Amino acid sequence: MIGLISATAAGAAARDRLAAAWPDRTRVYEGPVGDAVRTAFAQCEQLVCFLATGAVVRLVAPLLSGKTEDPGVVCVDEGGRFAVSLLGGHAGGANELAREVGDLLGAEPVVTTATDAVDLAGLDTLGLPVEGDVAGVSRALLDGEAVALRAEVAWPLPPLPVTDQGSYTIRVTDRLVEAAEREVVLRPPTLVVGVGASKGAPVEEVLGLVEGALRAAGLSVASVAELATVDAKAEEAGIVEAAGRLGVPLVTYAAEELAGVDVPNPSDAPLAAVGTPSVAEAAALVGGGELLVPKRKSAASPAMATCAVVRRPGRGRLAVVGLGPGARDLLTPRAQAELRRASVLVGLDQYVDQIRDLLRPGTRILESGLGAEEERARTAVEEARKGQAVALIGSGDAGVYAMASPALAEASDDIDVVGVPGVTAALAAGAILGAPLGHDHVSISLSDLHTPWEVIERRVRAAAEADIVVTFYNPRSRGRDWQLPKALGILAEHRTPQTPVGVVRNASRPDESSRLTTLGSLDPATVDMMTVVTVGNTATRDIAGRMVTPRGYRWQSAQEGSE
Repeated sequence: MIGLISATAAGAAARDRLAAAWPDRTRVYEGPVGDAVRTAFAQCEQLVCFLATGAVVRLVAPLLSGKTEDPGVVCVDEGGRFAVSLLGGHAGGANELAREVGDLLGAEPVVTTATDAVDLAGLDTLGLPVEGDVAGVSRALLDGEAVALRAEVAWPLPPLPVTDQGSYTIRVTDRLVEAAEREVVLRPPTLVVGVGASKGAPVEEVLGLVEGALRAAGLSVASVAELATVDAKAEEAGIVEAAGRLGVPLVTYAAEELAGVDVPNPSDAPLAAVGTPSVAEAAALVGGGELLVPKRKSAASPAMATCAVVRRPGRGRLAVVGLGPGARDLLTPRAQAELRRASVLVGLDQYVDQIRDLLRPGTRILESGLGAEEERARTAVEEARKGQAVALIGSGDAGVYAMASPALAEASDDIDVVGVPGVTAALAAGAILGAPLGHDHVSISLSDLHTPWEVIERRVRAAAEADIVVTFYNPRSRGRDWQLPKALGILAEHRTPQTPVGVVRNASRPDESSRLTTLGSLDPATVDMMTVVTVGNTATRDIAGRMVTPRGYRWQSAQEGSE
């Protein structure tokens, strides 16, 4: 919950805007400011104070207890000009909250955390348990000193300016080790603990078995991702509470699924009890991985619990990102977030140049020229299979005549794939022209490099006969100068010469140009590969110089309502 505190009418007005925008996230604290701050500090995970920073410092100073316990605090000035991350920038989430508040109120977020200021991923913001000299290693990264990455298990980390060797170290491991001097240990959630238990098994026995098995194998409990068991034990109190105390989810599987898992130590007892010859080992192994701890029983007599531990390989992450038509303000926030998250960027060199300034320090860039689409797709998938966080970029929407198709043709279920939509050239051109896509429409690429012309022509004829608005991508190049006239001729068999046609070149870019003409007047020689051509249907009209295709609805009377 976010506590909101204000002292003046101006502050209250801004406070109420936040409260209205985030009704489920916020609580307004009224009354004397000192009392309100003290109460909110004790009750909320975050505070937004519409007060001077000095006043808030004096109020919260006696309340501070520790970096990991204190709430995040953001201050907004009386004029609503700045949202200052004052306390708990990382641990309390104040840096991100300042940005959110700034977006909502039109204020400038002020973040002074060193790593954020230079756009470096903070070691305590990676979503992984972290131990060791966080401050020292972070300072070394900031100062440009050599920091070595020692990844004992693969995990898709964000970009970090690391090397193979250095006097400081970031160690990624699930082993039970102490951080050395000048070292940070990151613990990825790679371990799955399969658990079986007799009815009524006490939580102390289950938890003691799990922790003892991990300790004996030299594994860290901080890297446990989940407890796993059979469906029949989904409500077994000892298992449920053990998962709760460990702070991990309990995942259950049907006995039939577990029975199909090949295990080294099957048994007749669980087969008779729950329908599978293995619970602990099978539940741990069902998702694949390396069996580190075979089935072992608790020390009680009789033993009421069993467990097994598996290390699942870290899954790489491939984000297929659409950059939009070119303008920076048409690049979506989600796309920007994925670019900042990726430790490896794969893309066409000219697209990389568009967004190079958005990449974090340490991002590895793999760029290539035109014609290497399949190679880029293979490279991106290969990097993801190594456990990397990869962004594969394309213009417009990556799923429309871009990189998503070849990438997904290469990818299998051993990596996570995320699609990030982008504004397509057809949409950008349509917005410039007016509303040509107001009803059914289709996009057709006239490039026959990957598609036989016979197939393209058949699609153009189908769109012409169906009276659908058509946007032509890749309409004409030096080596392909006859396809556009041919396609326009096919459309002309079903549409009049007066049919509006919109021609947009470099939509949304500084040298953007557009014009509205007709099917009978368009000169194909004026079109190139940087152009999209939108041909209207029989209902499309030129209205005040704008290309408009009616939605086709019969407008109703005011009494009947309207859209």
